[in-house]
Amino acid sequence: MSEIDLNAAQHIAYALWQAQQNGVPVAPVRAAIAELGGDALEAAYAVQRLNTERKLATGRRLVGRKIGLTSKAVQAQLGVDQPDFGMLFDDMSIADGEEIVMSRTQQPKVEAEIALVLAHDLPHERHTIADLIGATAYALPAIEIVGSRIANWDIRLTDTVADNASSGLFVLGNRPVKLDAFDAINCGMVMERRGDQVSVGVGAACLGNPLYAAVWLANTMTRVGAPLKAGDIVLTGALGPMVGVNAGDVFTAHIEGLGSVSASFAHLSESAS
Repeated sequence: MSEIDLNAAQHIAYALWQAQQNGVPVAPVRAAIAELGGDALEAAYAVQRLNTERKLATGRRLVGRKIGLTSKAVQAQLGVDQPDFGMLFDDMSIADGEEIVMSRTQQPKVEAEIALVLAHDLPHERHTIADLIGATAYALPAIEIVGSRIANWDIRLTDTVADNASSGLFVLGNRPVKLDAFDAINCGMVMERRGDQVSVGVGAACLGNPLYAAVWLANTMTRVGAPLKAGDIVLTGALGPMVGVNAGDVFTAHIEGLGSVSASFAHLSESAS
């Protein structure tokens, strides 16, 4: 198998970086990634790592990971049989109810998730559900604001992986809940836009069990040499369909046993001021 052309990968990473900085999406990068050599998925993660290193060099702090592609329907659409992951940085975190200026987002969509916050490291090559439960301090309701630096969301697997798993921002709830205080598999989720129901789901929509998704992530991060650490935030994946965002929207996600969390988007006139 040929080696990945890291010089060419740098060009792809820089194009995505520039799209993030200037707010102008770029054309899909999957064809360029296919020409990097080696396994295409590994090449896409190599592009992601280059921008992770660039962000860390600018002083941003890595605070966790997100799991994407946890819906079986979306996996089938993209022709994959496993999730992907992206990095969460400190400046992506939004307080519950804090107004989000639209210029901080790119082609935003929202989805409701269960977030886990770790109390202990997860360093093993293979973790059990018991390992994951024992390492988790608490869970929180979360809204992930996904975004894409790829124009018109024209993505396939390697596009989204290279683009940090289409990460944008995330909002965490305020009330921590122990794992034994709610049912992660059967908990219902309802997300509303100003009182109108826009997304409905259940814990089992996330790979059948959000904790299983977190185990997959823990194993994967150990395999790539970046194991999950105490204090890390894990966004386990969507519990229902994602919803497009317009300026002025206010979304509230209710997750049974976990409580509620809101994401509020500024009007365009406010974001321009």
